Amino acid sequence: MTRSFTLAVHGGAGVMPRAQMTPEREAACHAALARVLAAGEAVLAADGTALDAAVAAVCALEDEPLFNAGRGAVYTREGRQEMDAAVMDGRDRRAGAVAGLFGPRNPVLAARAVMETTDHVLMMGEGALAVARAAGLDLAEPDYFFTQERWDTLQETLRMEREGVLDDDPSRRHGTVGAVARDRDGNVAAATSTGGMTAKRPGRVGDSPVIGAGTHADNATCATSATGDGEAFLRLCVAHEIDARMRLAGLSLAQAAEQVVMSDLAAIGGSGGLIAVDRDGRVSMPFNCEGMYRGVLTEGQSPETSVY
Repeated sequence: MTRSFTLAVHGGAGVMPRAQMTPEREAACHAALARVLAAGEAVLAADGTALDAAVAAVCALEDEPLFNAGRGAVYTREGRQEMDAAVMDGRDRRAGAVAGLFGPRNPVLAARAVMETTDHVLMMGEGALAVARAAGLDLAEPDYFFTQERWDTLQETLRMEREGVLDDDPSRRHGTVGAVARDRDGNVAAATSTGGMTAKRPGRVGDSPVIGAGTHADNATCATSATGDGEAFLRLCVAHEIDARMRLAGLSLAQAAEQVVMSDLAAIGGSGGLIAVDRDGRVSMPFNCEGMYRGVLTEGQSPETSVY
């Protein structure tokens, strides 16, 4: 086994349509993804664990208002923000997740607190917030999470609904952030965080905090973080399906990921993509929509970021 590390990150498959993307906006996205990769790389280069690196990268993504998580979370139809997040450690398949959360600056840290300080895997609402408080996590007021762009998008979406002209813009339907890592000891881990869908019903939970759907990690196979139409990813248990095809059918990571995203997911009308890294550090980042904010680095090589 090679002693090298790998990190892949995504800022969601809900990219702005190419025709609407300005050069300045695209450059800002590439710069943000580069900062995120650097945050995770710093952990791995210091012989940190895959879990620590994935969480550090997702924290950096949550701090970027360009992406739909943490500070950049979208609004429910009632004008509130409800955030979901999950982490999973491939060493022992420990996992933690939160749903419908508001308050912690970094929801992914609340998910990790659930994993490390409770007997549970998935917690929601006030119970999850109590765990975050007990763990001493930084909390923020609503002003911290407010972005004019997200608020304007909510108003536009509600207007289009009233007028019966709501379009199929993926940037409105899905946006998530995530990271997967393989450390120098060969361990893999995944972390995912999201604000959900613009104008979603209060209480809606997508695939991101559901272990085996939007987030999964097992040293025997791979670590996966998904982004897209959450309901479709839930129905297919996408992340676990990739693991199962590798483990039971002997497929490579690339084969399993391509099958699930380009065939199975598309067959039920699901749009989105995922990032995954296997136990040998190989990465797969398929998507079946116009684009996916993403970045990857392998020790000793230059980092790469892409949008379309």
